[in-house]
Amino acid sequence: MSWFGGKDWNIVAVIFEKPDMYRVNGNRAKGSDSTKMRDGAKIHPRTICWAVFDQKRAFVEGGTGKGLVSVAPTIGARLVRDLPKLKTVQEILSFLEKGTGDKAAKALEWDGYPPAEKFPE
Repeated sequence: MSWFGGKDWNIVAVIFEKPDMYRVNGNRAKGSDSTKMRDGAKIHPRTICWAVFDQKRAFVEGGTGKGLVSVAPTIGARLVRDLPKLKTVQEILSFLEKGTGDKAAKALEWDGYPPAEKFPE
C-alpha cells in the first residue's frame, strides 16, 4: 500500500516458454493499474502461476493460470508452493522494489524442470 492507501504492487508471473524453460515476468504497478496488471497475469494463456507482493515483499495474493495445463501437476504444485522463495523471483522483486524500472523478465533458474527424456521429439 502506498502512503494514501492506494495499491503499489509487484506482480510476478511464471510463463511457460518450452518444457525446459519458463520465464519470470515482473511488473510494478500502482493504483488501478495494479488490478489491471494482476488480471492480465491471471488470464495470460501461458501463465503457469502468478503472485502479487507489496513493496515490503509481503504476499498479497496468487494462484494458477491457464498455462498450468502445459506442465505436469506435480511441477505446477511445486511452482506455486515455492514461487516466493525462488531465486529468480527474488531477483525480479528486488529490481522492482528499487524503482529503477517497472518491468523485468528473466528465464527461471530452477531445479524442478522435468527431465529431458520426458520431452516429445
